Formats: sequence, structure tokens, C-alpha cells
Amino acid sequence: MQPQTIAAMRQSVVDGAPETASALAQSALQQGIGPLDIINSGYVPGMEFVGDQYAQRKMFLPDMLASAEAMKAAMAVLEPELKRSGEVREMAGTIVLGTTKGDIHEIGKTLVGTLLTAHGFRVYDLGVDVSPEKFAAKAREYGADVVGISALLTTTMRGQKTVIETLVREGLRSRLKVIVGGAPVTRQWAEEIGADGFGKDAVTAVGLVKSLLQPQETAK
Repeated sequence: MQPQTIAAMRQSVVDGAPETASALAQSALQQGIGPLDIINSGYVPGMEFVGDQYAQRKMFLPDMLASAEAMKAAMAVLEPELKRSGEVREMAGTIVLGTTKGDIHEIGKTLVGTLLTAHGFRVYDLGVDVSPEKFAAKAREYGADVVGISALLTTTMRGQKTVIETLVREGLRSRLKVIVGGAPVTRQWAEEIGADGFGKDAVTAVGLVKSLLQPQETAK
């Protein structure tokens, strides 16, 4: 792939330009470039750069959201071709994400999912208003390494504890990690309910997931 093409793909994510990102992905496929090469060389570096800029407070939440939309637009073009071609993107782990029962906020959770995808994780986003039973069922079905539970209200963050209790009851808790996040969530709350970690924002959450899974990767 030409350096200028790679740079344009990266920039489309940095600029938060979904139409440009989608068009560049389609053009690259038409030129016979493999979808995996396009993802790893063109778009992932853009999303990683945005994450780094956000961590340094050089980019802000609206910028991150726009970049996430651009990344998703490119992936919407590339993922079907990835399946057709039989190319396999090496995955760093499987993550199940959702917002607790009774809570319909999803911006932060969606951003976490997009960043994790960019960093090589397979992400299953269950959406909002997710029951503890569904968290457990999908964690079992997908063989989750990590379950991420979001709550944006003080009234719904108690649902994070219920999800963990359900994972224990279903015999799943010992085989996976649990992270929690959301505006009212604190490290103290995470420890109190028995979570493995707390992410104060999307970038922190990605670092947390990587650190939680690192010992498992080393053991293998």
C-alpha cells in the first residue's frame, strides 16, 4: 500500500471523517489490497494516535467520538470482505461490554469498544439496559476473557454488583476478568463489589484490559 494512502486513512480517523474513511477503504479493496493490511496499516494507527492525544489532553471527548465514527465506517466496509477472504485478524482477547439494567447511556461504552477493537480485541457490545443474566449468558457463549460493565447513574451502578454476583452464581467469575466504569464509578466501588479494575475513561480502560490479560498471555 502506498505511503500516501496509509497516511490518508490514518488522517481520516484523526479528522473524524467517516465518509472519507469509508471511501478510502472501498478504494483500497478495489485496488486488490487485503482488508487485514488496510485495517492494521491504515486505520488502527490513526485510532491509536487519537487515543494517545486524548490521554495527553490534546484531543477531547467530541474528537474521540468523531474518530470512533470514522473507524466504524471503515470497519463496516472492511469486515464483510475480511470474512469473505478468510483472512484472520489475530485477536488479543475477547471482550463483552454492556450498560447495566435500567441505564440507557452508551457513549462511553461505545468508545471503549471502538478503542479495544482498534487495539486488536474482539468486542461484543450488548448495548444498553442489559440484564445480569444476559451478561452471563453472552460471556459464556462468546468465551469472554473480560466483561466490561458500564453505569452512568448512581441508581444503576448497583447493577454492576448484581452482574458480578450473577457471574459467580453461574460459575463464570473465576475464568474471566471484570472491569467497571461510568461517571459515578470509583476505584473504591470497584474494589467493594469485587471487580478486577476500574477505568475512568476509554483510554484507561484499554490499558486496564491489556494489563489484566498480560499474565494470561505470558502463562500461555
